[in-house]
Amino acid sequence: MYKTFGIFAHVDTGKTTFSEQILYYGQGIQARGRVDHQNAFLDLHPIERERGITVFAEQGMFTYNNNTYTMIDTPGHVDFSPEMERAIQVLDYAVVLVDAVDGVEGHTETVWQLLRKHHIPTFFFINKMDREGANLDKAIASIHALLTPNTVVLTNHLTKEMDEPLAEAVAALDDTLMERYFETGYTRDVFEAALCQMIRDERVFPIHYGSALQDEGISTFLQHFDRLTATNYDAAAPFAARVYKVRHDEKGQRIAYLKIDAGRLKAREALEIDGEMMKVGQIRLYNGEKFEQLQEAVAGQSVGIYGLKNAVIGTTFGDAVSYKAPSLVPTLQSHVVFEDGVSPKEMLRYFRLLEAEDPSLEIVWQEALQEIHLHIMGVIQLEVLQQVLAERFQLMVQFEAPTIIYKETIFTSTKGYGHFEPLKHYAEVHLRMEPAPRGQGITFINECHADDLLVGQQNLIQKHVLERAHHGLLTGSAVTDIIVTLVTGKAHIKHTEGGDFREATHRALRQGLEQVENVLLEPYYAVVMRAHIDHMGRMMSDLQMASGTFDAPFTEGEYVTIHARVPVASFLTYPTQFAAYTNGKGSICLVFDGYDRCHNTDEVIERIGYDKQADPNYTSNSIFCSHGKGYVVPWQEAEALMHANTEL
Repeated sequence: MYKTFGIFAHVDTGKTTFSEQILYYGQGIQARGRVDHQNAFLDLHPIERERGITVFAEQGMFTYNNNTYTMIDTPGHVDFSPEMERAIQVLDYAVVLVDAVDGVEGHTETVWQLLRKHHIPTFFFINKMDREGANLDKAIASIHALLTPNTVVLTNHLTKEMDEPLAEAVAALDDTLMERYFETGYTRDVFEAALCQMIRDERVFPIHYGSALQDEGISTFLQHFDRLTATNYDAAAPFAARVYKVRHDEKGQRIAYLKIDAGRLKAREALEIDGEMMKVGQIRLYNGEKFEQLQEAVAGQSVGIYGLKNAVIGTTFGDAVSYKAPSLVPTLQSHVVFEDGVSPKEMLRYFRLLEAEDPSLEIVWQEALQEIHLHIMGVIQLEVLQQVLAERFQLMVQFEAPTIIYKETIFTSTKGYGHFEPLKHYAEVHLRMEPAPRGQGITFINECHADDLLVGQQNLIQKHVLERAHHGLLTGSAVTDIIVTLVTGKAHIKHTEGGDFREATHRALRQGLEQVENVLLEPYYAVVMRAHIDHMGRMMSDLQMASGTFDAPFTEGEYVTIHARVPVASFLTYPTQFAAYTNGKGSICLVFDGYDRCHNTDEVIERIGYDKQADPNYTSNSIFCSHGKGYVVPWQEAEALMHANTEL
């Protein structure tokens, strides 16, 4: 049986040490490494060893009781959350570590929400029970208060068989099982099978505890994990798989990492990507830095494939589980500064390789300025990128100080009209544009009749709406949270070419924006602050000054906790100030919490200084043709001149 699971934790909770212990007990490694000794098995990159943090999600393999396990060690730092979220999508189970002293911390809550979004059955391990101040009951209480009350403690209760107190705890979570318990009493096989199913259904989340550093509770955890987890991959079913990771080897060849959901894949077999057939080259089963070359991969395995040059993260084959767009997205952007004499345009190819490996970077080439811009989660990510560029490509760069990524949307519904008709070209597009809920992005709906436009032409318009971010009118930032409906359009039997619909579509989008109130959006943090009660007044005052909102403070003994929502722009440097006035004894967690109205719109618009009339990529005007010559029609006059029916 193949099982894939991931290890998750807040920074410094002992995740890598725990992973080393699991691999050791599964006989995947002969000796346990340590982060502080820079010899952890899954810290493959020099960057990780030097910094003592996990940056890349890597997998280790082991066999235990005839089950084959793939264990993925994920980054714990918020700057590398996109890498962690991509790994989640291929898991059968997850293990979340909680600190026995600090309990559930901010990033753990984020991880928990992602695991629930992707429906990954989850085990808890309360680590560092050897630390001074460790409190098992308090750590469990924090799980119940902040994550879920549906837990059962398995350490010391599930040995060779389930004991009576555990059976009662499991029965209490299921009415049918409780009735059976009262009628027939405890039956080991029945209750253990029921617990296994309840875990898979996410109705119960087991808790273990111990110390990874002192090797306490690890062996027991692995025994229980093996007994209470199950998968049902079908190698006889039609082939289905998805790409969840992309890497490049030292020669620049692309390696697409596939999680095989069903069926089999043989070397030299052909797969179709975007209408092009590609032959599978090497199939590699990775275990840390080492790999085994396979002639065939089967359902349940995660393998690296050569030869799929067009594969990107999210590419699916057959009836595979759909790849979900990430929830954690960058809120900052930065400009790359090269050494004198280096051509940024020539260096762009290196950044495109990094973007293929981490799509959240969203590399932007600004032709007019000859500059490369990229999206980031935080300053530590920039430091790592700088090191990666130097080590992999011998490219020495600097990054400008990060700035906020703004977005724009519309306040009310509108219609947009675009016409593109210079000599021997013709396309017209009519769009309805409506505000969508926050975080929905751009949604496309097609209501166009086939009598008006061919299906292929309608698909072209859809492609041009969704293929890239479109500039708003206020700051030139990407527009979002809009439902775009293709109502109708027009083509010429002789003169219409594919690029004509791109021009007409972009003009229609822009013309629609011109007619309504545009809204500037900025990213927000969900903030959890905890400090001595003496600092409560300062904390609330700072939140108000930062244009934040917060719930009533929660006091526990001499400490106060405040949950707040604050613009990212107001809080970028605040953790440093917080650490200073709390003498390093307070805790603060900042988690991306979506976009909302900008708190200082006029100031931002003035600072960015975007001129919508001078955008080289966009215009709101249309082009019509008269007497064999094209002429520009301002956006205000375009609707009256449209050829298709504007009443639709």
